[in-house]
Amino acid sequence: MASEAAPAGAGSPPAVRHVAIDADDAGQRLDRFLARLCADVPKSHLHRLIRSGQLRVNGRRQAADYRLQAGDTLRVPPLRTDPVPGAAALPERVRGSRAHLAQRLPLLYEDDWLLAIDKPASVAVHGGSGVSSGVIEQLRAARPQARFLELVHRLDRETSGVLLVARRRAALVALHAQMRERTPDKRYLAVVAGHWPLRTRVLAYPLHRHEAPDGDRRVSVQAGGLEARTRVTGLARFVLPELGEFSLVEAALETGRTHQIRVHLAHAGCPIAGDPKYGRFELNRELARRGWRRMFLHARSIALRHPDDGHPLRIEAPLPDEFERLLRAGGVA
Repeated sequence: MASEAAPAGAGSPPAVRHVAIDADDAGQRLDRFLARLCADVPKSHLHRLIRSGQLRVNGRRQAADYRLQAGDTLRVPPLRTDPVPGAAALPERVRGSRAHLAQRLPLLYEDDWLLAIDKPASVAVHGGSGVSSGVIEQLRAARPQARFLELVHRLDRETSGVLLVARRRAALVALHAQMRERTPDKRYLAVVAGHWPLRTRVLAYPLHRHEAPDGDRRVSVQAGGLEARTRVTGLARFVLPELGEFSLVEAALETGRTHQIRVHLAHAGCPIAGDPKYGRFELNRELARRGWRRMFLHARSIALRHPDDGHPLRIEAPLPDEFERLLRAGGVA
């Protein structure tokens, strides 16, 4: 556990802190650990402290990419904590933001090792590429006392459903090992345009990742690409007036490539409804006009071994309201 000097009172000089690194913190980059430890301090200022040597590890300078070791001690220099105008209202604002976060990121499961949230569509899993804050940044802001929170895997921004977050480094390592072994059973629901047979097909198309002319990331089926296998089972078929035939399918990943389900289904002639990259754009526009403005891909469940004792664990996310409305419109219960 971290040991720190007693915090300074309001308006008093800030104090030096000495933070002990334990096994859960070991392996993290110095700059990333510091950013979570001092979440209210600009990252540019924290990097200056590292470069100038004011922040030390075991009494020595270290680079920003230094990997922390269990038993290391960080000397964190004084950081300004004086109150600013309006600070008295901060606790209420913080409580309000956390309540809003809880509504946007429903919790599906949590224990001392991991948690699972039901990620909404249109929310990125992490910041970057024009997104200032994603799921993991919001979780860390809502849980400032959490010593470790890291994404176990990722979902596309447009995809909703089960997203796992490790609460310990040991959990992250164990779950990543399962991912490499392809042990977890990940199931997705999708609404696709067209007629999908009410049986299971295995789509085994190699995938190649490349950059589109607009600079965005794209994936295509291409000989010599990475192996990719998706089992797709037709569950129901329905027709929407003036829009044509659709199918509800379940997709099970045997590999975990970027945009795998989306590209495989599009290549098979049944793109996901609302897919902005691989879908039928005119159809997407007509769906949006009728109020269906999302990509209809949902990470419904994941089954794996618990990282602590290995017992089977299955986590499910309920079908989103938009899915249910679209299915009801097509007469699917």
